[in-house]
Amino acid sequence: MSDELPVEALPVEAPPVSAADLLRWAETLSGVARTGLGFTQSLYEKERFEEVLKVAADIRHAALEEAEADALFDEWLATVGEGVAGYVTPKVAVAAVVGNDQNEILLTQRADSGVWLYPVGWADVGYSPSEVAIKEVLEETGIEVEPVSLIAVFDGLRLGFARLPLYSLVFHCRVLGGELKGHPLETRDVGFFARDELPWPLAGGARWVDTAFAAIEGEQRPVDFDLPRTPPWRGESTVDDQEG
Repeated sequence: MSDELPVEALPVEAPPVSAADLLRWAETLSGVARTGLGFTQSLYEKERFEEVLKVAADIRHAALEEAEADALFDEWLATVGEGVAGYVTPKVAVAAVVGNDQNEILLTQRADSGVWLYPVGWADVGYSPSEVAIKEVLEETGIEVEPVSLIAVFDGLRLGFARLPLYSLVFHCRVLGGELKGHPLETRDVGFFARDELPWPLAGGARWVDTAFAAIEGEQRPVDFDLPRTPPWRGESTVDDQEG
């Protein structure tokens, strides 16, 4: 009698899990748990949601190793609000794609990470999204602009350059004036760059470069956005073409 296991009984090697996937799962579980804690009145459910939050902290620590899981759990737990205030949603960032007469794109080198990206910042209360775009470009680069159109709505986690859940609204803006000058605290450097001379490291460039230069070069496209995945927590986009 053969001692060999049948093929169907042999262990199957699981595909490697990326840090990006771990981060996305951790933030998703954290959002579910904190929202549940904000709405439930049941002691039993509170205990279960806290357990889920601990698991999420462990997963995020495994993905980034930037903070101890216990400290992260305490930080998340401290942010829990009640009712609608406790519903955890992505933050909103506003970005600007700005071109010049040579069809070059305006980029900033972030002071904290050293990566290059278009001007972007958190949405401020009291400002419309387009007003935030104007403000961020002026503050980060010294350039005065006017918004032309909304060209993209991106999920920051799927872009790969965000460590917090966020949605990024990207406006195409036209230069009005100003003098190129980086913010002394927020940027290391600023400049206009041709498509074939983009600086490195460039954050998430594989996702947004085509959309950005299409707008700069005057091409009319629908607003770009991240297509649905099937299933949403594991799958890729339903189609390969992400240009909308």
